[in-house]
Amino acid sequence: MVDLIIDKLHDTRFLVTLLTAVAAMATVITIAMPYVFGDNLERRMKLVAVERNKIRAREREKLAHGERVQLRQSPKAYMQTIVEQLNLRKWLGEDEIRATLIQAGYRGQGPYVTFLFFRMVMPIAMFLFAILYLFVIIDLKQPAMVRFAVSIAAAWIGMRIPALFLKNLITRRQPSIRRAFPDALDLMLICVESGMAIDAAFRKVSEEIGSQSIALAEELTLTTAELSYLQDRRTAYDNLAARTNIDGVKAVCTALVQAERYGTPLGQALRVLAQENRDMRMSEAEKKAAALPPKLTVPMILFFLPVLFVVILGPAAIRVMEIK
Repeated sequence: MVDLIIDKLHDTRFLVTLLTAVAAMATVITIAMPYVFGDNLERRMKLVAVERNKIRAREREKLAHGERVQLRQSPKAYMQTIVEQLNLRKWLGEDEIRATLIQAGYRGQGPYVTFLFFRMVMPIAMFLFAILYLFVIIDLKQPAMVRFAVSIAAAWIGMRIPALFLKNLITRRQPSIRRAFPDALDLMLICVESGMAIDAAFRKVSEEIGSQSIALAEELTLTTAELSYLQDRRTAYDNLAARTNIDGVKAVCTALVQAERYGTPLGQALRVLAQENRDMRMSEAEKKAAALPPKLTVPMILFFLPVLFVVILGPAAIRVMEIK
């Protein structure tokens, strides 16, 4: 059996046939994959519509039976109690944390109280776990002061974990908004030039852009609501810029504020800003493409070159072993 495999590996015609069959199979699978699985967006939207109707029917039934319906999520009772008794709002701050939570997509009192609670609990939990692990579970051949210092370092890491979690969410949320924002500006430009008011344009764009970026659709929907009930429309634009914290969105908000204040034409400004955001998106893609070769150097050295050497030198080594 081994001799047969070795003979097949030396057969050039067999290797070419095998590679051709694999390439043909991969091509067929790549072409047929979209037709077999299709786009699940329409199916998911139907499921969302069905679920929305179920929720509406359930909430109406609750109202019919006199049950109280809470439109906003309230924090857990024990978290609220601990935060209020320890006065964590005073010691841990409020404005900066709320701004970070909003940029990560969390709004309301519930996420704020939850963040303060875990900001207090995580250092204690990490410190106790480190003490238990270093002093009880394992026999670390180090002085007690060294182990205690490692436990304090673990407590510091636990204090940083909630902030790192939010930062990770922000770094994953902002690229989604940044990629879809030029297309949203193009749609907004079409709406404005067709005669729509800016709040109607925001509402229409939020409905259309959801397939590309749910986060951007949420932000535009909130801006539409704020434009409807806030007395100063500039506040709604400033809130949008603060919630996203993206330079392109800030520039558009500044243009909208100037248009509201001075009556400048909005269509030309949106056209220029859409082109600038599209250029920024292209430059970011080119930057990632330029950074790809250095990142591939180490994987190529570790994984590709050894396999290449085995393929090239393997038959020669087998022949030498057969001669011996």
